Amino acid sequence: MKIGNFVTQGETFLAPMAGVTDFPFRVICKKYGASLLYTEMINAKALSYGDDNTFSMLEVKPEEGDVAVQIFGHEPEYMAEAASILSDLGRFKIIDINMGCPAPKITKNNEGSALMKDPKLAFSIIDSVKKTSKLPVTVKFRKGWDENSINAVEFALNAEAAGVDCITIHGRTREQYYSGKADWDIIEKVKKSVKIPVIANGDIFSIEDASSIIKKTGADAYMIGRGSQGNPFIFSQIKDFMGGNEIKEVSDIEKIDVMLEHYNLSIKYKGEDKTVREMRKHLGWYLKGMYGSAKMRDDINHINSADEVKQMMRDYRASLTQND
Repeated sequence: MKIGNFVTQGETFLAPMAGVTDFPFRVICKKYGASLLYTEMINAKALSYGDDNTFSMLEVKPEEGDVAVQIFGHEPEYMAEAASILSDLGRFKIIDINMGCPAPKITKNNEGSALMKDPKLAFSIIDSVKKTSKLPVTVKFRKGWDENSINAVEFALNAEAAGVDCITIHGRTREQYYSGKADWDIIEKVKKSVKIPVIANGDIFSIEDASSIIKKTGADAYMIGRGSQGNPFIFSQIKDFMGGNEIKEVSDIEKIDVMLEHYNLSIKYKGEDKTVREMRKHLGWYLKGMYGSAKMRDDINHINSADEVKQMMRDYRASLTQND
C-alpha cells in the first residue's frame, strides 16, 4: 500500500516532535534507516505571515531523502495558506495536520488534540488544506480527548470522508499525555474502519514492540517518537528484523561516536551556543543506561563550552575502550 507514490507498506517513520526533530536529528535517523522524516510542528499562521524563524525550520537537505512537514493551527484560512506555501516550496512529500499534540500551549488555542473536541472545525481545516495542497494530506490524532470522549474511530471515518490520504493514530488520550500504556486496540479498530492507510504510533521502543503492534493492529506502517530519542538505531534494527536479517547490536562506544557526529552536525547547522543548550537533552538520552554516565549527564548540563562537551565525550569513550 502506498501513500502518494513513495511510502510502501511496513515502513518506519520518524514522528514529528517539537524541539527534537530538527535537521541534525533527522539526518542521523535517516542514516539509521528511517523511511520518512517529519519536521517539527510548524505554526501555520506564523508561516502565512512570513515569520523568519518558522521558515528556518523548513530547511531540508538532499541527504534527508523523503521529508513530511507537519502544520498546526485552528483557522482554516491560515492552514490553507500554509499548505499552498509548503506545496510550492517543492521540498516535501506530505503535508500532515497535527490534531494530536497534548501540550497546553497548543490546546488552549483550540489546536492540536483540542480539535478532537470540535470535529466540525477539524474537518473544515482538512477540507481547506486539501483544496490548496498539491501534496498528499495526512492527519495525526489521538484516541480521544479523555476516557469519557473516545472518538478515534468516528474521527478517522470523518477524516477519510474529508479526503485525507492517510491517518496516524496515537493510542493515548490527550488527558494521558505520554503516561500509562498506549491502547493498541483503538488503533486496530481504526484500521478496520477505514480504507486509507493507517500508521500506528505509541509505545514502540523495541523490535518486539514494532512486531507486536503491526500484528495486533494490522497497521500499514509504524511511527516512532520517544523510542528514537537517544536510539536512532531502532530504525535499522526494525528494518533488519522485518527483513529476516541479523540484528546488529550497538555498543556504547558506537553510541558515543554517533553522539559526537550528531553534536558536530548541530554545531555546523545551528552554531555552538545553540548546540550547547539544545543538545543537552539528546546527550542525556544517548547516555541513559551507560556505565558511570550519571555524573557526565549532570556535568554536561552545566557546561557552556561546546569544545569542553566534546572533549568530555571523547574522554568517556576512551574510558569505555580501556574497560573493554
